[in-house]
Amino acid sequence: MVSLGYSIHLVCLLLGALLLQGFIKKMKARLQGRQGPGLLQPYYDLSKLLKKDSVLSEHASWVFRFAPYGVFVFTLTAALFVPLYGPLAPMTYAGDCILVVYLLGMARFLQAIAALDTGSAFGGMGSSREMTISSFVEPALFMALFTVGLQVGSLNLSEMVLRVSKDGAGYLSLFNILLGISFFVVLIAETGRIPVDNPATHLELTMIHEAMILEYSGRYLALIEWSKALKQFIFFALLVNLFLPVPVSRGEAVPLYPLGVFFLKLMVLGYIIAWVETLNAKLRLFRIPNLLLLSLCGSFLALLYCLFFL
Repeated sequence: MVSLGYSIHLVCLLLGALLLQGFIKKMKARLQGRQGPGLLQPYYDLSKLLKKDSVLSEHASWVFRFAPYGVFVFTLTAALFVPLYGPLAPMTYAGDCILVVYLLGMARFLQAIAALDTGSAFGGMGSSREMTISSFVEPALFMALFTVGLQVGSLNLSEMVLRVSKDGAGYLSLFNILLGISFFVVLIAETGRIPVDNPATHLELTMIHEAMILEYSGRYLALIEWSKALKQFIFFALLVNLFLPVPVSRGEAVPLYPLGVFFLKLMVLGYIIAWVETLNAKLRLFRIPNLLLLSLCGSFLALLYCLFFL
């Protein structure tokens, strides 16, 4: 029964990540008065890319060819530590929230060096911008997770989700709402969405993540795009489980109610993301650190509150 629950977890990761991506694109199109692509369009795109041959630069080395596989493995491994519809994850141990951040950091590092490997000017520009933004995002992410861990007395993601879900609405407070907003800004930055980045653009003056993957095609690009969807799913799951708690039970093999509530919360958050992207334009590059510093300050204030008043 436990293995069945873990199988459902893996299916939710691999397929749910693409469905969430399609839902956000659909809602964004609807809010802009367009019909937009179908919900299953990401599956069709991935299938098409997997069937295509890859065109490689003559300057590309083994690093460029290895990076998509490494990025996918690191991202999927990090996702296996993140609880989805319940407090249990396929892999868990004390302090695994730190490991999740480092695994995602390794995936980012592989993408950056692969972009530099081909000698492309766009790749170097995108890598530089990505590393600059990550230097602001990762401290805010660590501080948000540490603050939640301080409140529940554990840095284990499964224990954090279990304790938060037990408290339910009692967990919500002014500073936890502030912490949730700060984490929402981190989510936007880490997933490369407006106003930090625009995943649909290929303009050289605005690209960040897209500039790093311009040289990829075929199955390599499919793995990169799938990894990006998985990373987005990870941050959505962390936000809805840690800051929008609902009561869950430990040990149900097929928990239909928590699974349904989990995907309902993902849909609500996806609609909010689409709404934010519709109402805002992409920020100028030099204004992005200001937004991320506000997120860091919000997490820091919540941490101070936990240290001195709880």
